Formats: sequence, C-alpha cells, structure tokens
Amino acid sequence: MLDKKQQPVALITGSAKRLGRQTAITLHNAGYNVIIHCNRSRDAADTLAKILNNQRQESAAVLQADLLDENGWQSFATDAIACFGGLDVLVNNASSFFPTPVAQATIEHWQDLFGSNVKAPYFLSQALAPELAKRGGVIINMVDIHAEKPLAGHSLYCMAKAALLMMTKSLACELAPTIRVNGIAPGAILWPPEQSVQLSEQDKAAILRQIPLQQLGSPDDIANSVLFLVQSPYITGQILAVDGGRSLSSTSKA
Repeated sequence: MLDKKQQPVALITGSAKRLGRQTAITLHNAGYNVIIHCNRSRDAADTLAKILNNQRQESAAVLQADLLDENGWQSFATDAIACFGGLDVLVNNASSFFPTPVAQATIEHWQDLFGSNVKAPYFLSQALAPELAKRGGVIINMVDIHAEKPLAGHSLYCMAKAALLMMTKSLACELAPTIRVNGIAPGAILWPPEQSVQLSEQDKAAILRQIPLQQLGSPDDIANSVLFLVQSPYITGQILAVDGGRSLSSTSKA
C-alpha cells in the first residue's frame, strides 16, 4: 500500500473480466480503492464492485465508457478523479485482440486495435497526468510479448502493442520525476475468448511447446506483477515480461 494519508486509488480499464478483474481484486486487497471500468460488461463490473464493497465499504466504483470514443476521454478522466477525490494509479488494461491477415485488414480493424491499445491509453494518461503528478502516481500499461516478436496473422495488433511499448518508455522520460510509467508484457495467461480467436487443441499444444515452463500463467501472475511495479519506487520505463520464458523462443506461429 502506498504511504499516503489518503486511501490510494487505482483505475483499471477493462476490469470487469479476465486479467483486469484480477488486477482490481489484487490492488483492492493491497488497500487500494478501485475504479472498475467497463464498456459492455456492466453486469460483471457491478457484481465485482458489490463483492469488493462488501469486503470494505465504499472502496469500489464502476465507470462505464467506450474508450474508442475520442470525445469521451476527458469526461471519463474527470469522472474517475471524482469517484474518490483523487487518483494514484492508472492501469491501461483495456485492449482489443483479433487476427488481421494482411489481405483482409480494414480501416475499421486499424481504428479498433490502435484506438484501444494506443490512442486511449495515451490520451487517458495525458488527461490524468496532472492528478497523478500531484500524488506521485504510477501508470502501468498492458503491453504484450508480441510487441517485439510478431504473431502470425496479427500484424495490426502487434504494431499497436509495439507503439504502446514505446509510449511507455517515452512517457517514463517525459513524466518523470513525478510519475512513474512501466509496462507488463503477458505471455500465454488465459486462452483468448472464442469470439475473438478460435484455437484448436493442436494450436494450444503448439503454444505450450513454445513456453519453457510448459504451462499457462494465471491472472494472479499479471496482477501481482502490476502490484510489484506500483510498489517499486525506483523502477520506471521498464517492460516486465510475464510469460514463462516464451519471449525467449522464436517468432510465434500460433
């Protein structure tokens, strides 16, 4: 827990489900008030907030917003600060992920993947930087091991994550010394939702063979890494790979 007189506050985008949900739970368990952001998963977000508020009264809030809506970024940032009267941590977790074979890629795919993975994190960081600076805050960006090693058929996603990686390092320089900026690069943690990518059992086995530790990670691995970076006052501009060693292997084919 940050050493502050006021209860520290964390905003985690895309935190109704999957890795974002576990990150919200982990930061809440560490003493943070948490702002759970969702777009279409309002029921799941409300359920999580109820669970956390039952554990500690008035410690979790829900904000619903479409982060692809450029006109909504400033009001979303204002609403986030208003939830608990301040903000200490921004976790840019919300992300679209789906294949874009080059022959089939469209402008809409580009707008979605770059919008969710680069534009929204950048402009949310910009909008929230004055508040984070006042409180010695932290930004954590959810990058990907495929920011540096391409995933076949996912060129736009990989390009967007590569931009997010450079954004992390650039903002770490520009926002220092008052704000630290770091990134997490997950490997195979959860299988993608079937509506975004369909993986056969053979595909899954092929991915596991690329991982030196020969197993999937868990959402706890990511959430605990976020907490580690939040609580490490002399680390900034770094990308922490949490991937069981998968980034040590060659270019991924699945």
